[in-house]
Amino acid sequence: MTPDRRRQLVAFLASLGIDPRRQGGPGDAAAVLAPIEEALTHTSARQRCNHERLEFLGDAVLRLAASEYLHRHHPQLSVGSQSALRSQLVSDRWLAELADSCGLETVWRIGPMARGDRAGLATVRAELCEALIGAIYRCWGDSLEPVHAWLNPHWQLASQEMLADPDRHNWKSALQEWTQGQGLGLPSYSCEERSTRHADPRRFHCRLTLAAGEAQSWEGWGRSRRAAEQDAARLALAWVRSARGS
Repeated sequence: MTPDRRRQLVAFLASLGIDPRRQGGPGDAAAVLAPIEEALTHTSARQRCNHERLEFLGDAVLRLAASEYLHRHHPQLSVGSQSALRSQLVSDRWLAELADSCGLETVWRIGPMARGDRAGLATVRAELCEALIGAIYRCWGDSLEPVHAWLNPHWQLASQEMLADPDRHNWKSALQEWTQGQGLGLPSYSCEERSTRHADPRRFHCRLTLAAGEAQSWEGWGRSRRAAEQDAARLALAWVRSARGS
């Protein structure tokens, strides 16, 4: 590891609120930071050491840290509600958003093909973010303390948003529960690709009806079929709640 790279990694960790040079930290020696470098090296970079093993560790660390966070900060929630909230706090979608907000791409090492695949970059962000969690845990002597120091502020904001809108990013399931409760069966989704550009937010169009033969429909758009379906379900669910006066 070059001196410039070592300084870059230290500055990045400090920006996350976990400066390794602080008292009680592991220090900033190259050997100490080796797991961080490994976590930020994607398999697409074709290096001898890559993120995969630390991603495996990070998956377990992330779930444990999220469970501890919910136990400490949301003890009033039922086990079922905690489980549902945790599933969102550890999701690939949330990890990709976290990686983006933290500027992970300024320090990662990925191959040119992965860099050019805009549709797949969200997956790369999530994978490396999870690996980084594992690396931080390992660097600090298998401690969750720095993981909480980094993630808790982000979880606090995300939890507030998700508890204010429990169906956030899961509108399809909420709508399905309602239609089945009304004896309407499953909503019908019809999707088609309208653009071939990977990053186009209106690449896929979806038309949703609540029951077979029903004239009223809702339209959604998204970068993927799933995103377009969720967008249409969100609009339909908003209409249902408005019609019920809730």
